[in-house]
Amino acid sequence: MTEPDRTPLPLTAVEAIARAAHAHQTDKAGRPYTEHLQAVAEGVRARGGDNDQIAAAWLHDAVEDDALTEQWLEEATLSRRTKDIVLAVTKRTGEPPEAYAARILATEGALLVKEADLAHNANPARLAALDEATRKRLTEKYARMRALLGLIGK
Repeated sequence: MTEPDRTPLPLTAVEAIARAAHAHQTDKAGRPYTEHLQAVAEGVRARGGDNDQIAAAWLHDAVEDDALTEQWLEEATLSRRTKDIVLAVTKRTGEPPEAYAARILATEGALLVKEADLAHNANPARLAALDEATRKRLTEKYARMRALLGLIGK
């Protein structure tokens, strides 16, 4: 099925949708989750990402966190590329990290979004707000994913 010709939502609208969808969520340190979304979107922009990737950055956790449904994503006025990136970076229950990384690598534009996501997740200041056991577990998890994605040294 081909996508109908329609102009994708402007980034300001995508940001507003993401902020509303995640409005009542907090991260592991108790901070508003929208701060993470903004940091990932800014990280994508700073890394030279285009509007499709920036839109995907705003929505990168929406389906995974049940903030928006996969059906909503499919019906949204977004580019097919943005939708594909969001689906690529959406972890599935029980999915091995290797399969998750392979899907990201196979989807054009998704690696940059995941790189910005990992960079913010692994930010030392952000990790410092967590208890030692959680900090250690997440640091190892993020390092493993960076290795699977070929981002070591980047």
